[in-house]
Amino acid sequence: MFRYLGLAVKNTWRNKRRTILTVSSMTVSLCLLGVLISVYHALFFGEPSPGQALRVMVRHKVSLGNPLPEAYEGKIRQVPGVKELTAYNWFGGSYKDARDTSNFFARFGVDPAQILKIRTQLEMPEDQKRAFISDRTACIVSRDLADKLGLKLGQRITLTGDIYPVNPEFVIRGIFEDPDAQNSLFFNMEYIRQLLGPASRGFDSMIAILANSPEDVPKISKAVDDMFAASQYPTKTESEQQFTLSFVGFLGNVKLFLMAICAAVTFTILLVSGNTVAMSVRERIREVGVLKTLGFTNDAILGMIIGEATTVALIGGALGVVFAALLAAGIGHIHQSFVAQLHHMSLTPGSALLCLAIAALIGIVSSFVPALNAARTNILDSLRYAG
Repeated sequence: MFRYLGLAVKNTWRNKRRTILTVSSMTVSLCLLGVLISVYHALFFGEPSPGQALRVMVRHKVSLGNPLPEAYEGKIRQVPGVKELTAYNWFGGSYKDARDTSNFFARFGVDPAQILKIRTQLEMPEDQKRAFISDRTACIVSRDLADKLGLKLGQRITLTGDIYPVNPEFVIRGIFEDPDAQNSLFFNMEYIRQLLGPASRGFDSMIAILANSPEDVPKISKAVDDMFAASQYPTKTESEQQFTLSFVGFLGNVKLFLMAICAAVTFTILLVSGNTVAMSVRERIREVGVLKTLGFTNDAILGMIIGEATTVALIGGALGVVFAALLAAGIGHIHQSFVAQLHHMSLTPGSALLCLAIAALIGIVSSFVPALNAARTNILDSLRYAG
């Protein structure tokens, strides 16, 4: 096969229009495949950030919508390996026009002093931290959210409640940077409880824990869940990385969904490539007879046709990988979500090699049967072939 590689490469340009269209279809398909593989890798195999590696989230075992008793905080604090903890309360509600998706962002009621300890990668000027802790109507927003909505320090914003039947007005006292808390707003939960009165106390949406070390995370998870296994409010304790994936789980079986699309894309381009190669071989049956007359063996002809198809597939695959890398990096840069893994999405070298291997495999598989039939055709039948 490699002996006649130069001839195979030259043959790819015999019909320039067909080759360009085939390469284009391969490029688009492999680009899509590369982006999907990048999403899959970022979600399920991405490395946690230094902050995520230390944080553990405790929620109700049944659902995020079920609260946990506030008394759990004191009990969990006694678990070995726990350094700090704080309650997280999902406010829900809406900001301005709820129909505008750009107005959707994470809104959590927290203990201001504790949240600044838990979020180890949060960066914000000290005066803004002090203002957040001292002013019960204060809130802080992530830099990306402030830029998106045009929010400024000192600005007043109002949230319309649904889970909590109040419409609190907050003053933005800080704008922070945190790679694991993008598109987010934090406010003092005590302010909401004062608005609602004593009936609002006693329960939290979830509890965030800061572990002493990454090695303590699985131990803490097991200890907490075992502690409350027989209670009226059983818990599910997991790393922050796993917790953020639970939001993705609301869409269904994302793993199966992504794998099904990847399989469909691969199968479709296999059919397109197979049809293209079959057309090309049919047009050159008489040429095969001439090559055999000149002494080319069946194996040589088989190798040339497969080499030609594989070359076209690899060219399309290489272009697809380049575009997939650019697109994945762009999506990771602009993506607005509290699924932190997608903020760091990129096409890894391993994923790029996988895409190229799939492209090569498509070229070989799609061309094997037409090439084998052409190689087995005897000289007389080849020369008499009229198309």
